[in-house]
Amino acid sequence: MQRVSGEQERFEPTVRVGLLGGGTVGGALAALLAERADAIRDRTGLRLEVTRIAVRDVARPRPGVDPALLTDDPESVVHGDDVDLVVELIGGIEPARQLILEALKAGKPVVTGNKALLAEHGPELFQAAEAAGVDLLFEAAVAGGIPIIRPLRESLVGEHITRVMGIVNGTTNYILTRMTEAGASYADALAEAQALGYAEADPTADVAGYDAGAKGAIIASIAFGVAVTAADVHHEGITGITTEDIEYARRMGFVIKLLAVAEQADDGSVGVRVHPAMVPVDHPLAAVRDSFNAVFVEGASVGDLMFYGRGAGGEPTASAVLGDVIDAALNRHRGSHATVGQIGTARIRSIDEVESAYYLNLEVVDRPGVLAQVAGVFGDHQVSIRSMEQEGLGAEARLIFITHRAREADVRATLRDLEALDAVDRIGSVLRVVSDES
Repeated sequence: MQRVSGEQERFEPTVRVGLLGGGTVGGALAALLAERADAIRDRTGLRLEVTRIAVRDVARPRPGVDPALLTDDPESVVHGDDVDLVVELIGGIEPARQLILEALKAGKPVVTGNKALLAEHGPELFQAAEAAGVDLLFEAAVAGGIPIIRPLRESLVGEHITRVMGIVNGTTNYILTRMTEAGASYADALAEAQALGYAEADPTADVAGYDAGAKGAIIASIAFGVAVTAADVHHEGITGITTEDIEYARRMGFVIKLLAVAEQADDGSVGVRVHPAMVPVDHPLAAVRDSFNAVFVEGASVGDLMFYGRGAGGEPTASAVLGDVIDAALNRHRGSHATVGQIGTARIRSIDEVESAYYLNLEVVDRPGVLAQVAGVFGDHQVSIRSMEQEGLGAEARLIFITHRAREADVRATLRDLEALDAVDRIGSVLRVVSDES
């Protein structure tokens, strides 16, 4: 408690915050807590004070951070008597998982932005928080500064959500934006993203879809109330996207985006996938540019909702963490805690069961009867063609198809039979299409 002077002397409750991690987000959070302390006190009646920050190197200069707060012992943050609330920002699985479990067992609320950990061990951590009767909040784990977890957990808890679809990786969205708007190749756009700090030296987690997949698993768990892990997510990345694909999409009224899609079928089964897709230019997600993120929620009663904003960066992410810290501090003061509810089990749908419209690009021999042969293969597998166009002649002839909604397994079987045709030289890109049907 802190004594506050005024016309009537009173005591002000203080919640002492310990940080596990003092990097980009941790440093930005410490600065925000100091900068907004008075405003937070005026709005909540609580003073938030950082009392410990666990870092790897206490000797490293950290502008704006009091060196006296630094420690290289994370256990002292978790078990310290001068820490009421723990913020985990070190990332990875271990020791983050064990430290969070210890903090929860000690009755301390935890705020984290650790998507990899939640995507692998979310149900275990949710159960531990519920058993301890304290908060485990993780708004920053999915879309940086965009509030999506809280609306799914609270505002939409009574809504029957059928699908959540979004752009949840800023790196890939920046790369695809540069390819679309500047005509850059994939390699050049990636190099530009790395130069700007949007992409890591090893960009695999982003460009192969694993980062978006972890976020998709978390979203599905909260939206549908069932346990979904990163291992349940189907991943396809953007490394195979070419400038030709971008141009074909533009001509047909689409843009290409890397989407995370979580769906619940009528039978309760859940499917989560990450892949590039062609999005109609008039769809709200098509206008999401550069490193911005957006999440599109479809509900039976509420209709369509979209959450948009900066999905990465120290300050936007720290803002989301700060919101959770304030919520956790208030709940602790009131003797309550938030909950994700009961996390059940559901059958995870195979990618073969997914239904979507598809775009296919075939290089064929230009001779009589080829189109009939190709169309016959589509028909053999009940894949209906919505549109077709031919480009080029002779050895450079190309057929471009968009199908009606079809099962993934049927489309894969179609591709196998097309590859066996003498008239088909090569199957180029195959992309799913966001349409009114799907």
